[in-house]
Amino acid sequence: MIAVTPLIGVSACVKRIEQTAFHAVGDKYLKAILDSGAGQPVMVPAFGTEITPKVLLGRLDGLMLTGSPSNVHPERYGGAEARPEVALDPRRDATVLPLIDAALGAGVPLLAICRGIQELNVALGGTLHQHLHEVPGRFDHRRPADQPYAKQYDPTHPIAIRPGSPLHRIAGATEARVNSLHGQGLDRVAPGLDVDATAPDGTVEAVSVTGARAFAIGVQWHPEWRVGENPFYLALFRAFGEACRRRAHDRVAHHADQEVA
Repeated sequence: MIAVTPLIGVSACVKRIEQTAFHAVGDKYLKAILDSGAGQPVMVPAFGTEITPKVLLGRLDGLMLTGSPSNVHPERYGGAEARPEVALDPRRDATVLPLIDAALGAGVPLLAICRGIQELNVALGGTLHQHLHEVPGRFDHRRPADQPYAKQYDPTHPIAIRPGSPLHRIAGATEARVNSLHGQGLDRVAPGLDVDATAPDGTVEAVSVTGARAFAIGVQWHPEWRVGENPFYLALFRAFGEACRRRAHDRVAHHADQEVA
């Protein structure tokens, strides 16, 4: 196989700084791609319908959806109106949701993290719990703000991994420990998604796309955090990177065949 470095698109958020819109991606997501050897990251700005998914994905070998302080707008899944204090990013919604459909259709490897798994679920027709800690029987999965920043990313609870699932093949185990920094969570799981892991309270922690043409996994935790220090997180990124390398090889080979023809 020809050695080709994959180009991996990373979803951006829109931030307001001094009355100006900035497109931003957290450093930890970009570094995780580099530190795991998955490929080279490139930011995908949140321009909504100004971006043509087919054109963009034709030049990418993978797509990673990041976490964010913002939430998917509830109008996207028929949810109740968001509370005033809830951060929203409709331009990101308008960018990422069409990209998910296009990526799955084109067989572009997809890794969806935190907000990303929620976007994946909504894009395929699922719904979300807007305030997971208020659902009877659920834990408070939110960021422990009273802890130092680095401590907030420590593993806090176990997950049960479905035997035979894509995540099971990556983890090599049916249980792992993960961090927990999310206020929302999956409610009705979308058709076409398999639940691959759950927390002890029943919260969906990982999904995979049924019959996907390529790697297509969403996780509710943050495996990007210090990825090189956690073998499970690293294995997830390396599996994603391997799928991206296969896509890169096929894309380059296809273009070479076209030039010869």
